Amino acid sequence: MEKNTPCIAMVPCPGTSHLIPQIELAKKLLHLHPNFTISLLIPSLGPPSPSTTSILQSLPPSINIHFTILPHINPQDLPPNADIPTLMLQTVSHSLPSLSQALTSLASSRTRLVALVLNAFAVDAIDVAREFGLPAYVYYPSCATALAFSLHYPKLEDDDGDDGIVVCRKFGELELKEPLKLPGCMPLRAQDLSDLIQDKSTALHGTLLHLCKRLCLADGILVNSFVDLEPEPIKALQNVAPVYPVGPIVQTESNISSNSSECLAWLDNQPTNSVLYVSFGSGGTLSPEQFNELAYGLELSGHKFLWVVRAPNVGAADSSYLNAQKDDPLEHLPKGFLDRTKGRGFAVRSWAPQVEVLRHGSTCGFLTHCGWNSTLESVACGRPLIAWPLCAEQRLNAALVSEEFKVALRPKVNEKGIVGREEVSRVVKCLMEGDERKEMGRRMEVFKDAAVKAFSKDGSSTKTFETLVTKWESLKN
Repeated sequence: MEKNTPCIAMVPCPGTSHLIPQIELAKKLLHLHPNFTISLLIPSLGPPSPSTTSILQSLPPSINIHFTILPHINPQDLPPNADIPTLMLQTVSHSLPSLSQALTSLASSRTRLVALVLNAFAVDAIDVAREFGLPAYVYYPSCATALAFSLHYPKLEDDDGDDGIVVCRKFGELELKEPLKLPGCMPLRAQDLSDLIQDKSTALHGTLLHLCKRLCLADGILVNSFVDLEPEPIKALQNVAPVYPVGPIVQTESNISSNSSECLAWLDNQPTNSVLYVSFGSGGTLSPEQFNELAYGLELSGHKFLWVVRAPNVGAADSSYLNAQKDDPLEHLPKGFLDRTKGRGFAVRSWAPQVEVLRHGSTCGFLTHCGWNSTLESVACGRPLIAWPLCAEQRLNAALVSEEFKVALRPKVNEKGIVGREEVSRVVKCLMEGDERKEMGRRMEVFKDAAVKAFSKDGSSTKTFETLVTKWESLKN
């Protein structure tokens, strides 16, 4: 390898749902511009999890992606009982000395460092990039609408601001004087933002405020969306910030294990468009009551389903994000459930090869937590959705796919904050057999074709990468 080989250093944050998009971004860049090399510098809370190890070991040896797991930080340096976003931010922040050492090593190797591409929770590393004279870009792995809100977040006030919005919480519920209208975006209501706008007294508010303010310090923001999906939000963002739509960045294949291949074999024996895929992502969990209502609702619907079952949790919906569950999730299913749904349903423990499941001809639709990775994977495979958000920006994503894109159904929550079994059954039947299914499927096919077009020879995202690469190759570090 010649010294002139341009190298991009990428810094993800803990958690496979953040590591995977960064790796897929690296793959896409190298597919379009194979003269580059990518070095992943990975902060860690502790020894890598089995899933992280599997993901890294499965990197194709034929492409120039290398990785270094930075020394894990001292857990005593972390605030006690911290929320997940704060843990991710703090892990990166305490890893900055190790990151600086890794960059020094890279700079002395036979490569030419040209840029640092950071996860949205790794924005504190912008300071390290400045020390090395490197441009710092943030990879924002969610939609352009969510990015617009993130850039606006520091402007929100408890009292009347310039935009006339009043933000307050009453009995724990977020209230807005009127929907938040950001340039180019659909109006955002309180229920869409309830997990994003935090009380000023909370640590989470401080974390989000810090992240959003530092986004503006980056030399550019790469957003995982594409022009034909969010034309107006992207246009509005590019009027105020250096925003680069590079999506859809999605997995094209999963790591197939013997256990996960069983569900694909089961799908092979099902009729075309007959199965509902049910999954809440890499760490999403339901309360015990909601878990049971979902199970009974799937049973009541009478339709075929493939359910990635995670054990219920009485804590926060994302509390298992950085911690592997130890319980056998199938033991928590209602008594007799597996017997009653045998042949019609397939329950898989904790993980399934999602890309292959969504691509399979037997899969009709996807009941999802609306994480943006899962949403884009469904778009790429043309599968309509049942939107069941749990936390973070998922409620905003759910509003986007159900009301703006009109490719998703949204189950109604009862007075106890639960989606009851009858409601589960109703939305499943609507998706699997109702007239709405055909119209949502038609719209999703349009987005699927647009996703392919984005990375055609003259596609919008291909041109975006060309613009970025031209900038990076011109640097003379």
